[in-house]
Amino acid sequence: MTTLRQLRNYWMLWVTTMVLACFGNAFAQASYTVTDLGDMNGGNLGCAMGVNDRGWTEVMYGTQDPEQTGPLVQGRAGVNIEGLKIDLGTLGGKNSWTQYNGINERGEAAGLAETSVPDPNGEDVCGFGTHLTCRPFLWKNGHMRALPTLGGNNGQASGINKSGQIAGYAENGIVDSTCPSGITNNRIDLPVLWEKGKAQPLPTVGIDPDGVAWGINNQGQAAGYSGTCTSANHAVVWENGTAIPLPDLGVPGASQGIAINDQGQIVGQVLSADGTTAYGALWQYQGQNYTITSLNTLPGDFYSFAEGINNQGQVVGSTQLENGDWSHAFIYQNSVMTDLNTLFPASSNLYATMANAINERGQISGMATVLSGPNAGKIHAFLATPVNASIGRSVAEVARTHPKITLPANVGNQLLRRLGLGPFEQ
Repeated sequence: MTTLRQLRNYWMLWVTTMVLACFGNAFAQASYTVTDLGDMNGGNLGCAMGVNDRGWTEVMYGTQDPEQTGPLVQGRAGVNIEGLKIDLGTLGGKNSWTQYNGINERGEAAGLAETSVPDPNGEDVCGFGTHLTCRPFLWKNGHMRALPTLGGNNGQASGINKSGQIAGYAENGIVDSTCPSGITNNRIDLPVLWEKGKAQPLPTVGIDPDGVAWGINNQGQAAGYSGTCTSANHAVVWENGTAIPLPDLGVPGASQGIAINDQGQIVGQVLSADGTTAYGALWQYQGQNYTITSLNTLPGDFYSFAEGINNQGQVVGSTQLENGDWSHAFIYQNSVMTDLNTLFPASSNLYATMANAINERGQISGMATVLSGPNAGKIHAFLATPVNASIGRSVAEVARTHPKITLPANVGNQLLRRLGLGPFEQ
């Protein structure tokens, strides 16, 4: 798989928790209680991509072969409400999936799902190898319905805010001239804002043909990227229908926004100043312009990716090794990045490798490896809740080895591409 859009499709994703106690504008480092959200439908992979302020999570649940060495063979979007797992179903096909921050306080959820109709152009936008049409969806009141595209066959929904506005992307049906020959998914993808069931296209930057909106806040501002079939050229914030490119670290490319809070702070990823790697980034509006802060990465890791931010400015995300394996979930605050595994009690039995979202209560949702017991080695979704208590020994202290997650080829590669890693794509 060699294109950004092919990787973009699953958002297979990533892990763990943390939060901090707020004293005025200062935070004290918190420890967590950790809830194992497990898997579903007999599968062996779970990743919580979003969490609302009630602590309800939207989870991607999947099934890999028993040895966990091959591709993902089935995926379902689910909602977990205090241990109750709800399978959101599909639009007639076999699979559904989720993106970032796809659940709001009303329990409405957004994502992508297969229909029963083969894609007439042979595309495989949902990424499960079925080549069925892939549609963005809204799940509401126990029912999944397809959202409209922009004239093409496929699309995907991502973030949803309190009023039900949804960010994502949709095809317009036109062949994308920036796609290399031989690429299966070769139609133009445009960023979209869905409101009251209608699709509103959002502009890209300059002559960029493609774009994706990943996150949306309660003011209707959206964050994502503008680029081509194979490159995320600019991180973007959309305000009042206008695309505003965000600054980089001096090296263009591999830059995108993922989440945006109600203060207009944006997190995502950007190429490092020397162009050798990619780091999590925080953008803030100061004076007349947006400024950028590189979050760097944890010791021993090569990449980082910022995936969630709450209104207190707490940032969560994930780090990777140079070979692309997911390594640690982190929380970033007061200019310090902390491995969440140092804040999880050893009794949680979960080693967090990805943190995807953080709510206003400081709860974090993500993905972790089970360390011991009958589920040892499985990838489970989790929800971490901050507590004012000593955790004793942490997961980081007791893990005999450092678990590293190599995602299934048809998920992990799509994810990396979707992150816009450009020359770092696996």
